[in-house]
Amino acid sequence: MECNNCSVTAIKFEIKLEGDRNLSALQIVIDHLDRRGIEIVRKGSKLQMDEKGAREFLDFCSNVLDVEKVKFRINQEAWQPFDGLARVFATEWIDDVIENERLTCHYQPIVEADETVFAYEMLARFQNEDGSMIYPNEIFPAAKTRGRLYALDRVCRMTAVKYAAALKGEKAFINFIPTSIYSPEFCLSSTISLSEQLGVDPKSLVFEVVETEKVDDLDHLKKILTYYREKGFDYALDDVGEGYSTIEMLADLKPKYMKLDMQYAQNVATDTQKQKVAKKFLEKAFEIGSIPLAEGIETREDFDWLKQRGYQLFQGYYFGKPAATPL
Repeated sequence: MECNNCSVTAIKFEIKLEGDRNLSALQIVIDHLDRRGIEIVRKGSKLQMDEKGAREFLDFCSNVLDVEKVKFRINQEAWQPFDGLARVFATEWIDDVIENERLTCHYQPIVEADETVFAYEMLARFQNEDGSMIYPNEIFPAAKTRGRLYALDRVCRMTAVKYAAALKGEKAFINFIPTSIYSPEFCLSSTISLSEQLGVDPKSLVFEVVETEKVDDLDHLKKILTYYREKGFDYALDDVGEGYSTIEMLADLKPKYMKLDMQYAQNVATDTQKQKVAKKFLEKAFEIGSIPLAEGIETREDFDWLKQRGYQLFQGYYFGKPAATPL
């Protein structure tokens, strides 16, 4: 079974009209959409419709209504200003990327202090239909705008597991966005099933929480991580830095790995402020029993400095750029 959020189903639009001018024009709007053969469900001053209806609504109502007092939402998400409708339509291309799984994974090595490969991080690479690349800073904002983060995160996780199978037991770090998982038992079941189907040992997979700093619902994150742990998987916290929360909270999450944000790893050999953050991070990791991993390493000097302080794992262009095949 697959939920609507995790698949590319038709978007349901809900439009809310406020203010005397808009409310007085409401029947005019309904009559116009009805003449166009668009099915509408009216609930008071709110109208529910499909994407075709929402496009017609935008075209017809831009000059009819007081748009400052019109809001919309998709798939029961947060209400947004009227002018955001055009952006939702402009990102329709993301549906094709997800539905046709136009992505692959590249492997970036994670090494130990002696520079032997410990694991690989699985990094998604997206393509248009013509094969041209779509960059992550395009794909994720588009998915968020169109309400497809759940579906995008799922297809990324599933693809990463498939590529991890080629490592034949070597560890693979797989990213996931906690806010894209509303029920771990339901949302992650397909990921678990795929790993079992491909014969991927749970102990070889490390699920990496991206945007750690932006996690607001700690209880929800703990629920997800507990589910992973019960299934035999390890997990890591990504982009941990000086702004991260208290040691008590980190201890509560009990990550197997903690990744120092690259902004503190790069030039750490010469920057005293970054050195303070890196040392504090290391103390946190050892205190809660996590393995410290520094990412973004690009020079020998930074690698040596971090290694001498006690960091155990390292990642960055100095050791290898993401590649279509593992080393």
